[in-house]
Amino acid sequence: MRLQGKTALITGAARGIGLEFARAYIAEGARVALADINADAVAAAAAALGPQAIAVQMDVTSQDSIEAGFAAAIAGLGHLDILINNAALFSAAPIAEITRADHDRLFAVNVAGTLFCMQAAARHMIARGQGGTIINMASQAGRRGESLVAVYCATKAAVISLTQSAGLNLIAHGINVNAIAPGVVDGEHWDGVDAFFAKYEGKAPGQKKREVGAAVPFGRMGTAGDLTGMAIFLATPEAKYIVAQCFGVDGGNWMA
Repeated sequence: MRLQGKTALITGAARGIGLEFARAYIAEGARVALADINADAVAAAAAALGPQAIAVQMDVTSQDSIEAGFAAAIAGLGHLDILINNAALFSAAPIAEITRADHDRLFAVNVAGTLFCMQAAARHMIARGQGGTIINMASQAGRRGESLVAVYCATKAAVISLTQSAGLNLIAHGINVNAIAPGVVDGEHWDGVDAFFAKYEGKAPGQKKREVGAAVPFGRMGTAGDLTGMAIFLATPEAKYIVAQCFGVDGGNWMA
C-alpha cells in the first residue's frame, strides 16, 4: 500500500497502459481519476475498477476540456497528488508523405496536451502547498530518430525536454516531474504500429511486431505491467530526490 491516501489523475486511461497504471495505483491504495476522450469507454473502465476509481471525460487538445476535467477530478477526489500524462497518438510515414494535419494532430495531443495538463496539475498543487508528482510518458522514440516515425519521435523528444524544464521549475514547489520512456509495448497500440510498418515496409501483418520483439535484449516485447513498477516508485517518498529525469523501461533497448 505504498500509495495509501494518495490521489492520481491518469490521462488516456480507458485502455492499455493508462488503464494498467490505474489498476496498479488502486492496488497500492490510491484513489484514481481515469481521464479519456472516450466518455463511454472511460466510464466502463472506472466502473470495472470499483469505488476507488472515477471517470472523467477529457480531450487534451482542448483547454476548456482540460480545465473542466481537472476540476471534475479534483472535486471527485478532494485533491490531486499525482498526474500521469499518458494520452498520446502514433503515426508513421516517410518524410515525403507527412501531412501537416497529421503533424498538428500528434503535436496537439502528445506535446501540447502534456504541457497544459502539467500546467493544470501544477497550478492546483502549488495552490495546495503540499507538493506532488507529475509523470510524463515519453518513449525510446524520443531518444533517437526513426526513418518512418519522424513526427512521433519529435513529439516524444519534446516530452523529454518539457519534463526537464518543468522538473527544474516545479521542484521549487515540491513537485517532482519525471518521465518514463517505454520501449516496444505489446497491446492494442502496437497492433496499430504494426499496420503502419506493414504498409510502408511491405511486411506481412504481425511480421514487424515479431521482429522488434525478438530484437529486445530482454527477449520479448514489454507489457503494460512491466511499466507499473516505475510509475509507482516515482510517486513514492523514496523518489523525492529524483528531479527532471527520464527513465527507460524498455528491456535494454536504449542505454542512457
